[in-house]
Amino acid sequence: MPFIQIDLDEDAYGDLREKLSQSIHDAQIEALDIPADDLFQVHRPHAPGEVRLGGASGGHPMVIRITMVHRYPMATKRGLYSAIERRVHDLGVQPEDLRIVILENGYEDWYAGRL
Repeated sequence: MPFIQIDLDEDAYGDLREKLSQSIHDAQIEALDIPADDLFQVHRPHAPGEVRLGGASGGHPMVIRITMVHRYPMATKRGLYSAIERRVHDLGVQPEDLRIVILENGYEDWYAGRL
């Protein structure tokens, strides 16, 4: 159950919210083989200029932070990066406007509403 946090300009959020959510979820299903109903996302829209990325094209800067259990090999993580990049590019987000960060922890660090 990866936890996805997305920081992006509020203009992009208004235009892309549903498609972006589904695109990132589909990328996880493809790359991490998560169940289709395993959706855990928080979107944080920001005023123009609050999301700042060196080397960005000036389009829709976006930071995707993924917190997940430390269990995936590097090749799987790279597959996830690629799957996300491909899908958000289809929505008009340029690769240079995208940053993805993975934070890992253990199974004991998660609670999902039941013990």
